Amino acid sequence: MTRRKVYINGRFLTQRITGVQRYALELLRALDQLAGSRDPSVAACEFIVLAPQGELQDAGLRHIETRQAGRGSGHAWEQLSLPFLSADGFLLSLCNTGPLAKRGQAVTIHDAAVYAAPDTYSFAFRTWYKVLLRGLGMNARQILTCSAFSEDQLKRHFGIRPAKISTIYHGKEHMLRTAPDRTVFERHKLDRPYVLAVSSMSPNKNFASVAEAIRLLGDVDFDIVIAGGSSSIFKPAGAALGGEVRQLGYVTDEELRALYDSASCFVFPSFYEGFGFPALEAMACGCPVVASRAASIPEVCQDAALYCDPHSPADIADKIRQVMSDGELREGMRRRGIARADSFSWERCARETMDAVRPHLNRGAEAYVAEGEGSWSR
Repeated sequence: MTRRKVYINGRFLTQRITGVQRYALELLRALDQLAGSRDPSVAACEFIVLAPQGELQDAGLRHIETRQAGRGSGHAWEQLSLPFLSADGFLLSLCNTGPLAKRGQAVTIHDAAVYAAPDTYSFAFRTWYKVLLRGLGMNARQILTCSAFSEDQLKRHFGIRPAKISTIYHGKEHMLRTAPDRTVFERHKLDRPYVLAVSSMSPNKNFASVAEAIRLLGDVDFDIVIAGGSSSIFKPAGAALGGEVRQLGYVTDEELRALYDSASCFVFPSFYEGFGFPALEAMACGCPVVASRAASIPEVCQDAALYCDPHSPADIADKIRQVMSDGELREGMRRRGIARADSFSWERCARETMDAVRPHLNRGAEAYVAEGEGSWSR
């Protein structure tokens, strides 16, 4: 049996892990496990990760080769070196970006936030991504995305044909495999019940409304804990958070697992999410979720969350009050959250990804090379 070369765009291994990189890393690990067990879904494929020179995140791969090659780094490596490095096979680009010159590829585009939430990003960032994502939507053989909401957004904003898009949900086992580091409580003097929020300080994450909600709650017997850092691609948040909120800054995965496990409530008031990793992670850990009824969040959480209006601090405060004052409600939400999270898995994500790209793999390596002769389109 002839094995098809499937290259994986490993540029994400040079980046700090946020939600997009987490998806790519865990999908890669799931493919590695399938390859190791010689699962029929990947038996016809030879996977190779292509990455720039330099220090990489350790993906812990046992059955997939990682090959560092080409010149440059970042977008330059991806646009100029990667098309040639992957010329004799199919390419999986998992983190929103990919080489415009490569037609024989599948690209995961997680959302259309540069259109739907433009003020979240700098002018230069959103301008480049509008050009890049529209070009990838036209040129790539297959577009993958993470929710029906995002699929509709990609069709609307980038004009991607419906037949070219597959919606494949993420998994959650990465958080359950992580051993909790409970020393985070002593270091940050967290000795009361608390409501947890996790994300960057992007204005799209709506933490200004959380701060206002806490002000409206008044004197309460619990803390509000926000874990997570900020990113240089985001504009500064529109309002400073109040003193009632405990900001932990960056936390490790082990610390985050401990925070999820012990939180009385997780609040996720985002205006826009392509998927909403933190809500799924919280549910998987048995943490009740208060979430905004916006974007993809109801699609992911379904009946497991208590929903709020993200534009109304008063409603956010009311929903937090309901959860924090009612142990029976929290227990019911905990059970529903675990049950909902059980329907998401990285193995399923990997299998469905292979189902989506398999028709393109059957074209054979010769087709990829022939496409590129005399042009940039490989």
